[in-house]
Amino acid sequence: MLCQDCKKREAQVHLTQIVNNEKASLSLCKECAAARGFHSPLDNVPFPLADILSGMAANIAPGAKAKEEETITCPTCGLTFDSFTRQGRFGCGDCYKAFRNRLEPILRKIHGASLHRGRRPALKEGEGEVEEAVSVREEERLEIELKKAIESEDFERAAEVRDKLKTLRETAQDTK
Repeated sequence: MLCQDCKKREAQVHLTQIVNNEKASLSLCKECAAARGFHSPLDNVPFPLADILSGMAANIAPGAKAKEEETITCPTCGLTFDSFTRQGRFGCGDCYKAFRNRLEPILRKIHGASLHRGRRPALKEGEGEVEEAVSVREEERLEIELKKAIESEDFERAAEVRDKLKTLRETAQDTK
């Protein structure tokens, strides 16, 4: 969306004001917002989550980072994973999907699991979210089954489960 003032640069500041139940929205680029006197109160405040994330991203699976030398970038907003770990914030909702493989080990370390087990919001039918939730549950089930097969040294079964898991992940990536 272009800035509503200069109509040249991308709008990065979105303001909404409600007065007497009347809503007024304004989308401005940083330069026009600064000219009007708008600025974020958090501009000069350090964001400690960024430090935590960059430390965790560096410590989790160091071999994975070397293996994935290419930079992961969100196709929607263009944010890179390295930028995310530096600033500690996503650029858009699609960043979760784009960085999923890198986020899972971090979430497991923070929460003990990468799958939400609490209450879920009501899902609207036909949005595809139900299929994604089922896919995530199936993926976790297969991961547990794979670990059990490896622990019991049933490597034939482990190879079968690994292949199913790979297919499931590839299918999930293709549908996104």
